Amino acid sequence: MVQLSILDLVRVREGDTPKAALDSARDLAGHAETLGYRRFWVAEHHNMPGIASAATSVVIGHIAAGTRHIRIGAGGIMLPNHAPIVIAEQFGTLAQLFPGRIDLGLGRAPGTDQNTMRALRRSLVNSDAFPQDVLELQSYFADPIERQAVQAVPAGGTEVPLWILGSSTYGAQLAAALGLPYGFASHFAPDLLGDALAIYRERFKPSAQLDRPYATIGVNIIAADSDAEARRLATTQQMSFVNIFRGARGLSQPPIDDIDSFWSPREQAQVMRMLARSIVGSPETVQAGIAALVAETGADELMIVSDVYDQAARWRSLEIIADVAHVGDRRAVAA
Repeated sequence: MVQLSILDLVRVREGDTPKAALDSARDLAGHAETLGYRRFWVAEHHNMPGIASAATSVVIGHIAAGTRHIRIGAGGIMLPNHAPIVIAEQFGTLAQLFPGRIDLGLGRAPGTDQNTMRALRRSLVNSDAFPQDVLELQSYFADPIERQAVQAVPAGGTEVPLWILGSSTYGAQLAAALGLPYGFASHFAPDLLGDALAIYRERFKPSAQLDRPYATIGVNIIAADSDAEARRLATTQQMSFVNIFRGARGLSQPPIDDIDSFWSPREQAQVMRMLARSIVGSPETVQAGIAALVAETGADELMIVSDVYDQAARWRSLEIIADVAHVGDRRAVAA
């Protein structure tokens, strides 16, 4: 049976503060833990007032401290923004504090705009060294060797599991070559999902971390007691995407009754293409959507984005998803 996990955007809602968003993420992870979800990941985004997870490793520590056994991780760290040794130090520290619970997903994109990239003192040129940076990072998590000149203290020996994340076939090729688990970002870039999974599985080479391919796919799932209510809740995410197209990186907005009054036909087409893999609806609709997606892709795990404005409605969405996917059958294993 497919594993279910959560990617949380740590959204800052209108009328809320970043502190409230961070605490909500921690509380949501605790709730997900009781429901039997496998992982709870947050992602690195910069210069976005509506997302509070820029200091990703710090956020992971906050969430891990508020949970007991669910795996907490990055989905992902945009490695071109950082020196590998710094990420190793951060995640090695997390692994020391929360042993056996930390994941490190790695992305090649900058996760921000060019002005912010300059503020980060990085450039797109750094993405060309991504494979070498992944190997360097991996070496810091291994046991130190005699007379090793540079160590990422306290990362040595923690063996933090690495994931390669992406929205194209590039990441699939790299994950296969290195024998690492692979996550495809079909929750916002679904076009190459099938091609990427095929390449990953066909070219996979076993490694010390992984003996066979393991693929997770990002998917937006918004569940409610009726199809109509779920579609209404989904307007929050739809408006967020429209605002990105408009260059308005604002806070998360409450759902609206008439999304057609908000977007233009062109914006609607853009958004619906990006969200083409979304599953939105009642328990029956969500159950059928999950079954169809898993049957089509053979995914080992679904990384769920349930971008719902109201906290209670979001908790309910995750409860419905867990129930219809029979996550409860695995709760003893997850614990």
